[in-house]
Amino acid sequence: MKLQITVKPNAKEDRIEKLDEERFHLSVKEPPVQGRANRAVLRALAEYFGVSQNQISIVSGFTSRNKIVEIE
Repeated sequence: MKLQITVKPNAKEDRIEKLDEERFHLSVKEPPVQGRANRAVLRALAEYFGVSQNQISIVSGFTSRNKIVEIE
């Protein structure tokens, strides 16, 4: 399953907002430095969907706020 994620780094709290079946807005506390925000995104999505972090990968948008994420 592929999802479109809009990420807001440096947020006050971690939060996931479902916009529709394939689009999510995700706020993470981590800054976008050295991949910390991307790791926080993977961690939050794994917890939300109840899967391992190894089953989630960022397909595109590594340096962008708009990402496409694939969940196996």
